[in-house]
Amino acid sequence: MNIFDDEDDFLVGHPRDKYYEVAKTANVNIVEMELDKMLRRLAVAEKMLEERGLDQEYEMLIKASVIDTDIDNRTNSIYIELVGNIVTQCE
Repeated sequence: MNIFDDEDDFLVGHPRDKYYEVAKTANVNIVEMELDKMLRRLAVAEKMLEERGLDQEYEMLIKASVIDTDIDNRTNSIYIELVGNIVTQCE
């Protein structure tokens, strides 16, 4: 079951495509701010892994999970979160 292609959903189509569609038409400052927030979260997560000595395992996991449904769903959720954050601030 793929929840990301539901015809009744606000995000008809793929979340990544919807993000780029919204990002091109939304206020640039808001898009930049939300992207900066997301990249900061990534930086914090990477720092936490390094502090715990897990950065090598993290890199191996990234390479090993190129095709992973759970990771794909999490990535889609991040795109949906970004779109939601941008849209609500632009209204």
